[in-house]
Formats: sequence, C-alpha cells, structure tokens
Amino acid sequence: MAIKVGQIVIFRFPQTDLIIGKMRPALLLASLPSNQNDWLVCMISSQVHQAIPNIDNIIETTDADFSQTGLKTSSVIRLTRLAVVEETIFVGTIGEISKNRLAILKKQLSGWIEKS
Repeated sequence: MAIKVGQIVIFRFPQTDLIIGKMRPALLLASLPSNQNDWLVCMISSQVHQAIPNIDNIIETTDADFSQTGLKTSSVIRLTRLAVVEETIFVGTIGEISKNRLAILKKQLSGWIEKS
C-alpha cells in the first residue's frame, strides 16, 4: 500500500491504557525519519463535541475537501490524540484531506506544543 502524508487510514487506534482499540480512521501527519516505516498519526472521531478549541480541527460535510476524505459524517481531527505506529498495522486508506487543511493542522499542532 503506497501511503503519504495527509491520507486517512483505517486501523485499530491504541487506547491510552494500552487496551486494543476499535477500528478507526486516523490522519497521517508525518513519516518518522527512520527505516522502521513508523508514522505519526492522529485519531479522527465523529464525536465532534469532543473537539478541543484551537487545537483539534472539525471537518464538516459541507467543507470543500470533505468529499475526498472518505469520511461518512462531520468529524473531528483530534490533534490531541496522537500515536506513533508502524505502517504494517494499517488496514487501508479511505481518502485524504486537502493540502491547505494539512498545513493548518501542522501549524495548530506546532503552536500547541510551543505553548506547552
């Protein structure tokens, strides 16, 4: 499977308590600079009420780039739910976000980390 930054993949997103999670979409944020095929990903959830203002990003069904995501409903891209995972656990890709949204997300993530 050829994957790239900005794509949305499906896999079992790990829980913070290390219990195996359920199948979820996640956004590929960055490929780690190693030969391990590891990726920095963030969870995507349909529970938009869980979005943390000024960090997480809500993508609405009416947004111009929504149709290319493969998502079924308005969702929150949860920059506050990050994980580093090996590419081999991805089940597949369903779509991708726009380059513009990806740039905004990266700025939001770096801004949040800088303020911490």
